[in-house]
Amino acid sequence: MKFSKQTMMALGAIAILGALIISLLSFPPAIAFILGMIAAIAALNYLPEIPESTTSSEAAPAGSKTIYIGNLPYRANESEVKKLFAEYGEVFAVRLMKDKRTGKRRGFGFVVMNNGDADTAISQLNNKEFGQRTLKVREANEPKNLDS
Repeated sequence: MKFSKQTMMALGAIAILGALIISLLSFPPAIAFILGMIAAIAALNYLPEIPESTTSSEAAPAGSKTIYIGNLPYRANESEVKKLFAEYGEVFAVRLMKDKRTGKRRGFGFVVMNNGDADTAISQLNNKEFGQRTLKVREANEPKNLDS
């Protein structure tokens, strides 16, 4: 079972509060903490379950589409790419990929836009020159699930 950070913090607070209350009843601190943890676990049954998709900070807005942009100039940054795509509609997010070891840009990224605007941007920007490079723009594939 996965818990959000807020749930884990709430459980910790309940455990500490429970331990403090129980220690006032003259139990040793270790036993008080264990009883506090039991109280926290019992309280967990009453907390509402939060779907994982609503806790994700990278959840795309409803009615949006993720666009793949390839063959980007290595010196391009998020604001330049956002400005380029904003000519065709509202841009919700821009993510340019970097190499993990060196931190240098890898020449591709993703833009999240409104469905209708995304289709226009794809047709207008695919094979367009940007920073002396010919962009490759298409709808992004769904991320591959590593569990399967």
